[in-house]
Amino acid sequence: MQTNANSSIDEQFNLSMSKSKSNPLPCPAKCNVFIAGSGGREHALAWKLKQSPRIGKLWVDPNANVGLRQLGEVCPQSLDPKNKFHFKRFLEKESIHLVVVGPETLLAAGFADEYHDPPNRLVFGPTKSASKLEWDKSWCKQVLRSAGVPMAEGRSFTQLDAALNYIKSREDPLVIKAAGLCAGKGVTVCANKEEAIAAATAALEKKSHGAAGETIVIEERLHGQEISVLALVDGKTIWMLDACQDHKQVGEGDTGPNTGGMGAYSPTPLATNEVLRMIERDVLVPTLDALRREEIDFRGVLFAGIILTHGGPKVLELNCRFGDPETQSLMARWKGDLLETLWLTASGQLDQATLSFETGTSCCVVVCADGYPAKARVGDSISGIDAAENLGATTQKVICFHAATAPGNAGTLVTSGGRVMGVTAVAADLAHSSALATQAAGQIHFEGAFFRHDIGHRVLQKTSHSPSKSAHSASEKSTH
Repeated sequence: MQTNANSSIDEQFNLSMSKSKSNPLPCPAKCNVFIAGSGGREHALAWKLKQSPRIGKLWVDPNANVGLRQLGEVCPQSLDPKNKFHFKRFLEKESIHLVVVGPETLLAAGFADEYHDPPNRLVFGPTKSASKLEWDKSWCKQVLRSAGVPMAEGRSFTQLDAALNYIKSREDPLVIKAAGLCAGKGVTVCANKEEAIAAATAALEKKSHGAAGETIVIEERLHGQEISVLALVDGKTIWMLDACQDHKQVGEGDTGPNTGGMGAYSPTPLATNEVLRMIERDVLVPTLDALRREEIDFRGVLFAGIILTHGGPKVLELNCRFGDPETQSLMARWKGDLLETLWLTASGQLDQATLSFETGTSCCVVVCADGYPAKARVGDSISGIDAAENLGATTQKVICFHAATAPGNAGTLVTSGGRVMGVTAVAADLAHSSALATQAAGQIHFEGAFFRHDIGHRVLQKTSHSPSKSAHSASEKSTH
């Protein structure tokens, strides 16, 4: 769904974008790309970028997992902010035309600001000021409130006494969030006041989230199904991708602590065209308008975590990059040239893009290491990838996206973190893709490996209509 977010664009923004429009930057016939980031999201992006007829030389992060290393050449320079000079020299020496930023930590550090150098080099990813929507949840709340975006009501606190007094004054269930970046693990959904008090105390007094938890956001707990809505944004045009549903809790049936994501599928039948139109109108457009009033030009991915309440869709959080494991699910069905689309987004020409998704449903099941989401066991030998991918038939496919893998001795593959592999299957519908991804995940073997067997259960248990009929497809266009 492509839309033009021009409902309240000021004259200064129109002038800057008209200059960009009059001097469009063409994507090179052979475009050299560097992917910043080392996980499953980046492997999925690299896998799709590698299929582009425009791809020149693909460079990957110096800490890249084995899957990424197999697709490109490893950058010899550190991405440490203290190494800016040498990394910039690398980009210049290798004639890198496009830098694709995966992790939110690099965006928060100003990666896009530092290395975006048109016409020589573009960066796909928002600036530090634009990505503040993700790395400062307290500020994000202020922006959304000023824009009238529907969201959970809440307040920010830096002092424990004030936070505890607020919790004690509330009768409804609460959610405690660290305001900074916590890799998806900074949220505690509380069933009662005791749990809320414990979560606030852990963050503000015991520093359980470090600097990221020096400010916490206390919100009302909303009820409903959650969906992930990712949209490409070039400053003036919004293109919503097929909506996903992520599964954050570590245990079957959505139990246990939050993780970075145990699995996702796309498209979800919960995201009807009516729901997506409401999200576009009430969330995406007013948020971007609010940023423009702050003289912030957002280019990249705007990722809205949405809860579908009885009162309509409401924002749980905003992120400023591709989601993980949503990206694995999206890339498995992406049709067309991803490289060209990212280039057009970064250069302010998204209205010239053509993209769509394959029919059917993709499902990603994340295989994790023992101990995750706390301290994960590492260094264990991995096997079964070929067996998993061979389960895909003519009308189906299975792709094993590496997340936390590293080379071992004598050509072996070993675990190097908590979320090890994103086993992704594409099939006719959610029931079949979930079953196939689960079966394939069972072929991945290493000591202590575990995964959820119920990705998609919220929809499979409550509805029988087909995602291909009711879910939104990004091949449909509309003008706002």
